[in-house]
Amino acid sequence: MTATTQLIADIERSREQLLQRVQGLSADAAARKPSASEWSVLDNVEHLYLAELSGVAKIWAALDALGQGQRWTGERPNDGKPIEAIIAATWQPKETAPPIATPHIGGPLGFWISATRSLTPVLADLGRGLADVTLEDVVFPHFLCGPLDARQRLEFLRFHIDRHVEQIGRVLGD
Repeated sequence: MTATTQLIADIERSREQLLQRVQGLSADAAARKPSASEWSVLDNVEHLYLAELSGVAKIWAALDALGQGQRWTGERPNDGKPIEAIIAATWQPKETAPPIATPHIGGPLGFWISATRSLTPVLADLGRGLADVTLEDVVFPHFLCGPLDARQRLEFLRFHIDRHVEQIGRVLGD
């Protein structure tokens, strides 16, 4: 199994845990907010979809740029670091999502479950695109973490889903 294949499998495993956790929740349970400043389950799932869609698009853009001979030339303070170390160094305990990933569309949980499932073939296509490159050569900055290579960005997708699955558990009182 290649590194890319393993990273994508890790994301898919985390995504499946997310979907199993929220599948079958009532509309009331999905929409309940523990407080005005916390997201509901529904908000979390919409956010994860929007964030993954954006993140995959950015990896793909960096991959296309590399294919056109445009390599990241800026600083790379995160080189060689796992995503957990990068996040520990760059994030506050509670961060604000960027507008592109802030829940704003609405809709029922069933829609967001389906939309989230739809990311599987997109991620698989990205994985095929990454197969012939060195992941560390594909670099695109993250709004909080700074420049991340494709390996770190894929690690981030997994980490981010796992983080919000924990948040969903707290919202549901687990």
